[in-house]
Amino acid sequence: MRPFSYLRPTTLDQTIAALIDPAATPYLLAGGTDLIVRLRRGHLRPTVIVDTKGVRDLHGEILPMDGGLRFGAGVTMTAVIQDVRVRQHFEALVESASVVGSVQIRNRATLAGNICNGSPAADTVPALLVYGALANIIGPAGSRSVPLPEFFTGPGRTVLTRGELLESVDLPFPKVAVGAAFGRITRRRGVDLATINLCGLIGSDGSARFAFGAVGPTPFVESDDSGALAPHAGDEPAKKEALRGLFSRARPITDVRGSREYRTAMLEVMAGRTWRIAATRLNGRMRTGPE
Repeated sequence: MRPFSYLRPTTLDQTIAALIDPAATPYLLAGGTDLIVRLRRGHLRPTVIVDTKGVRDLHGEILPMDGGLRFGAGVTMTAVIQDVRVRQHFEALVESASVVGSVQIRNRATLAGNICNGSPAADTVPALLVYGALANIIGPAGSRSVPLPEFFTGPGRTVLTRGELLESVDLPFPKVAVGAAFGRITRRRGVDLATINLCGLIGSDGSARFAFGAVGPTPFVESDDSGALAPHAGDEPAKKEALRGLFSRARPITDVRGSREYRTAMLEVMAGRTWRIAATRLNGRMRTGPE
């Protein structure tokens, strides 16, 4: 590992100034669960590490906002899992955060970091996509908000430009009763990247959204408003056709975690399984009434 400088700014202005220094190759440190591994393996060669944990505006709180919740850049997976409001309104996000690494990793890994890595296999991203997440970005040119489907531009690449960072993530509360579920396949139980992952959401209005990861260069989300995926839709062929349509954009590859053919076959299996869990949860919510 080559030597590098270490900065611990306390303001956003200081952080952005460090990131736009033309003489530096900076990397941000939040949870560090991915960064430290890549440094040890020599995959990154920074000249400066910018530690964001002392920046007040990049806090680790989950705050109420008009019609939803705002997740600060420092919010950890453990904070997501334990928050009562998240468990009530965003059940599938809790499920996805619960499989990120080990307990120790979840205590350090941040939701924002999981997004900003740009990994096609990031476990929390499919859940964030189906819930309609918005990425709030800040940089030298000011602030901007980007719908999460537009945030990813390729494997390991995002819309963030030099000097920009993810300040927070907004999740709006669903406008109708919904049932959602997260699913994934890995090579082994425990700490591993997903061979495929996905999240499905079904609304009481008959709408459905499914998001998929690890089956293309970026995670993606698709919607179906035909009603074929409503919980009590009786046309089984129509349901299967609707599910296939949702993952028609998938372009899986063959790698160490699985072949293209295996991933393609498992997409239909996992989409059907996730739909059934989401439909069961929606039925339960509709029986018990509004929360």
